[in-house]
Amino acid sequence: MSFSSDAKAELCQSRPDKKALALAEAYGVLLYCNAFSAREIRIITASTDFARRLPRLFRRAFNLDFDQLPPEDRTGKGSFLIRDRKKLARIFEAFGLELDGTLSQHINFGVLEEEGSMEAFVRGAFLAGGSVTDPEKRYHLELATPHQSVSREMVSVLLDMDLSPKETRRSGNALVYFKKADLIADFFTRLGAPVTAMNIMTAKVDKEMRNTITRQINCDSANADKTVAAAQGQLDAIRRIVRSYGLDALPEPLKDAALLRITNPAASLADLALLSSPPVTKSCLSHRLKKIMALAETLEAE
Repeated sequence: MSFSSDAKAELCQSRPDKKALALAEAYGVLLYCNAFSAREIRIITASTDFARRLPRLFRRAFNLDFDQLPPEDRTGKGSFLIRDRKKLARIFEAFGLELDGTLSQHINFGVLEEEGSMEAFVRGAFLAGGSVTDPEKRYHLELATPHQSVSREMVSVLLDMDLSPKETRRSGNALVYFKKADLIADFFTRLGAPVTAMNIMTAKVDKEMRNTITRQINCDSANADKTVAAAQGQLDAIRRIVRSYGLDALPEPLKDAALLRITNPAASLADLALLSSPPVTKSCLSHRLKKIMALAETLEAE
């Protein structure tokens, strides 16, 4: 599986149980799918997890089924189709649209007023029209739609989520995209995919660490190796805790120490102590990181 497929698989783990959030997610899917018009709805995907999610999502959001589903034994991409006019009318009505009166698509922000609905909307958009590059190669996430006005309005949605995308066009599609690891990780954290976010930051940390090693070899290789090895051990421990419980399960001082190490992978303990808010002593920070490593060792033993 590709990194993008793994990200979509994690996003599909949550169940679309709440109707308002299912409606918002389905809205994102429709505005970023292959065809959303008065003539037909066509959603094509290569993600098996998204393909399993779609029928349940549309039943919860609109209380209807697709006219056509991909074969269960399919390989490659599968196509979901709705052409029944009554079904199309029900879907259009759910978003305040008239089946025969809509010339161009815009985001109806009234659908996104409930708490969590923006995240659900963007999750649907990514599942239908998004992709993310393997962070080991480069940092790039994009959302592509044929609706120019929707893409412009998606920027406003993302800004409301404290995310700052860029815009462009390619092959007739309008794109919003991110090219910074921190923003891509924040994107997946907000959408409910912490493992994907952690993998992106881990890739960034590893790259920075390799660069740090290269820069420091000529200066003080022994100290550099010691610092990098210690930081790598701490990051490995943090990753194990994230996979098992999530950072929010840690007491606040330990969580602060973990976040400080993630965002400053090459910093010494003395530098990390100064970066703490409020500042702490080097021994205090060292004690907190040792507690994190001890907890990770306990998880591994269990």
